[in-house]
Amino acid sequence: MCRGASFQVADNLAETRDISTLRIPDDLKPRDGRFGSGPSKTRNASLEALIKSSTSYLGTSHRQSTVKSQVGRVRQGLKELFGLDDGYEIVLGNGGSTAFWEIAVCGLIERRSQHLVFGEFSSKFAQSAKACPHIEDPQIIESPVGAHPFAVAADDIDVYALTHNETSTGVSMEIARPDGATGLVVVDATSAAGGLRFRPSECDVYYFAPQKCFGGDGGLWLSAMSPAAIERANKLCKDSRRWVPAFLDLSIAIENSLVDQTYNTPSLTTILMLAEQVDWMNQNGGMSFSSGRCDRSAEILYTWAQSSKYATPFVSDPAMRSHVVGTIDFDDSIDASQIAKVLRSNGIVDTEPYRKLGRNQLRIAMFPNVDPEDIELLTQAIDWVAERL
Repeated sequence: MCRGASFQVADNLAETRDISTLRIPDDLKPRDGRFGSGPSKTRNASLEALIKSSTSYLGTSHRQSTVKSQVGRVRQGLKELFGLDDGYEIVLGNGGSTAFWEIAVCGLIERRSQHLVFGEFSSKFAQSAKACPHIEDPQIIESPVGAHPFAVAADDIDVYALTHNETSTGVSMEIARPDGATGLVVVDATSAAGGLRFRPSECDVYYFAPQKCFGGDGGLWLSAMSPAAIERANKLCKDSRRWVPAFLDLSIAIENSLVDQTYNTPSLTTILMLAEQVDWMNQNGGMSFSSGRCDRSAEILYTWAQSSKYATPFVSDPAMRSHVVGTIDFDDSIDASQIAKVLRSNGIVDTEPYRKLGRNQLRIAMFPNVDPEDIELLTQAIDWVAERL
């Protein structure tokens, strides 16, 4: 039989095989099969703490000390974790990072913003700025997916919008003020905060949500804000010529945060789980601990992909490869979607690629809660499945 015919027979066999019957050996299965890029793996200890405090915490007023003390615990813990400079504050509110894009358009961009676009989520803030009638059209600097562009200082730019980690593509960038820039540096750190290192002095706003590196629920936004950013927000939101809805009024969020509360009722579950996660990070060594776990997971994943006969890291430049969200391309002879289906049927979930990227790949979260040993086992499980497909 010729080589081409043998491949045809193999293809026919693969088409008739019920892949749901494939059972990965137990010694190749990760101890925890959650590898989703958000919502992400939660720690049992956080849930246990929630249950333990449920009768005295859940169902109580968010304006009273029971809840306000937890908000204060989150704010102080994040200041410690990030090593914030004097004058920086942790500000929070409801709505998640999606809401914060609109908040920034209303309360941080004075005239014109510059946006680095290199994936689905970095494009959304730019779209919000472009749709806003009271500011000028943004300057958009875009690069193909799989890499990131670089900010360029300009006299007419008062906000530089960067993204620390593009969740859709697995590209990360170093956070740095553009040379000569005088505007605010506003960073989307939704999937980076708590897992990737950064220098707070290099940015004015570092905003994120709890459902990625912090292993909690969504619906809350948090931001580390510099004195300059706080001053800008208070100036714009209190300008009688600019109407800002109260829900999007950053000055109101700042005012409430400084007394350890939110403008409207938050999810108490989210706040307590976040407080537990931040304490866990700080008690084990802070950012060196949490980012160190991500570094180790990334080393395992990318080393495996580079040595594989059928897989390769999607991001070609090692300096741009994310250490919290890994994207791995597969050879055309291997259907990554079939691998993801078999993994899911074996309790290893959420390894599918970002839906709009449309690549033959897997996307694997490597947030601090994911054990590096489980990343090692996952690569072995993928090899086992690929051999049988």
